[in-house]
Amino acid sequence: MHGFEVVPYIVPSSIRHDLLSAFDRLVGAAPGNREGLSDPVVRALASSPAIRHLVEPVLGASAFAYRATLFDKTPTTNWLVAWHQDIMVPVAERRDAPGYGPWSQKGGVWFVQPPVEVLRSLLAVRIDLDGSDAANGALRVLPGTHRLGVLPPARIAELASTIAQITCAVPAGGALLMRPLLLHASSKAEAGTHRRVVHIEFASEDLPGGLVFAATTR
Repeated sequence: MHGFEVVPYIVPSSIRHDLLSAFDRLVGAAPGNREGLSDPVVRALASSPAIRHLVEPVLGASAFAYRATLFDKTPTTNWLVAWHQDIMVPVAERRDAPGYGPWSQKGGVWFVQPPVEVLRSLLAVRIDLDGSDAANGALRVLPGTHRLGVLPPARIAELASTIAQITCAVPAGGALLMRPLLLHASSKAEAGTHRRVVHIEFASEDLPGGLVFAATTR
């Protein structure tokens, strides 16, 4: 596996309509919302058979969602994201434990970088409600880089200049599966449309060292 896979037509139009309503409630005119698991529609999506069918072959039947982020690129909320890895997880409280750190706090929630073994075991599922392509800032990835562990900035820059990037075009209602350690980036959208994505992150077991995810679907 190259660390990512595009799966078309996962979310039917009826569920897509419900998710667009969730965007109205949680996001509105803002760029996004990190508290997606607080919404019953998003929680239901994370536990739905369609999503479990994607996640369980990778993480097993014990998999659960620990974070859901909603974001929307529009002409008024438009941004670019440099090459990076997703290496921070939300936890219920700050607690010193071997292999954890650095720490940060956003919106009253603690985030920490866990040991690399934890990061290797996670999976993200990005549900695309409008469809993504190069014109509206679709995600770009460097295949295979999830195998290299947590990378320093200089190494990220080197890989970005030597590995052929892939633009992950996803049709509306489709999904992008990816390992959080996969190097990824996105450009500003050029098209004057929405690009609404529900980004759900999954684990298959509790955090080692006594730390607890801030919220889960269990």
